[in-house]
Amino acid sequence: MENVRIDITGHVQGVGFRYAMRAEARRRGVSGWVRNRRDGSVEALLQGEADAVRALVDWARQGPPGARVAEVRAAAADDAALVQGFEMRETL
Repeated sequence: MENVRIDITGHVQGVGFRYAMRAEARRRGVSGWVRNRRDGSVEALLQGEADAVRALVDWARQGPPGARVAEVRAAAADDAALVQGFEMRETL
């Protein structure tokens, strides 16, 4: 089980990034959440098998059509509580 928190910057809001990430996470069997941040970035917590989590981080580097990802920062989130399913959370 791998727990990773990612921050995605660039033109990533208003392009369906959260919806696309939720669909991609569910397809890969990754649990966690995704939300917009007031600074214009997107933040996500990814939990699951290491290969699936890494594949989702790689997907985030491109994002959905319309996104222009500038940077994806990933860090271990070993202190994160386990999440069932994948949800979109309110903007922080």
